[in-house]
Amino acid sequence: MKSKEKYVAFLRGINVGGHHKVPMADLRTELKKINLENVTTLLNSGNVIFESEEDNLENKISDHLEKVFGFPVPVVIRKYGTIAGMLDDNPFEGIEITKDIRLYVSFLKQDVSAELKLPWKSPDKSYEIIGKTDKTLFSVLDLSVSKTPKGMDALEKYYGKEITTRNWNTIVRITNKTSAQ
Repeated sequence: MKSKEKYVAFLRGINVGGHHKVPMADLRTELKKINLENVTTLLNSGNVIFESEEDNLENKISDHLEKVFGFPVPVVIRKYGTIAGMLDDNPFEGIEITKDIRLYVSFLKQDVSAELKLPWKSPDKSYEIIGKTDKTLFSVLDLSVSKTPKGMDALEKYYGKEITTRNWNTIVRITNKTSAQ
């Protein structure tokens, strides 16, 4: 029998601008119905920490949530150890943080090879993809350069639509939340 593994699921496109509403209490209830254990959520943007003996759960979760909520809910899952390892690796080391700097982690569903030499900067220099490991991209947004940056469009252009992005602070909170349990 396989032992339980801790995972983090990132749901794409829920609770954004009043569209595709998924209450977190309902989300936890529904995920427990498909045999996920110790389900907790963080923030309202679809960050779910859970345990399961199964793997390859992305489609199972996505299909179940679409049936329940009535719209597609793309899901990208990483092992918790992978997320915690990001903090140890500190991909943003050496980046000067100011009030205008935002750090992002983007999770790809598939490992896509883009014809993009990293690090890559947007033409207006407001957005930079600083690195990629496996199915994860690390990027920096500078709001002092542009209040309406178009650089993040490059993620979908070069890496496709099966991607979801989180602020680095969210990643830190995920690891803090589970280590406090």
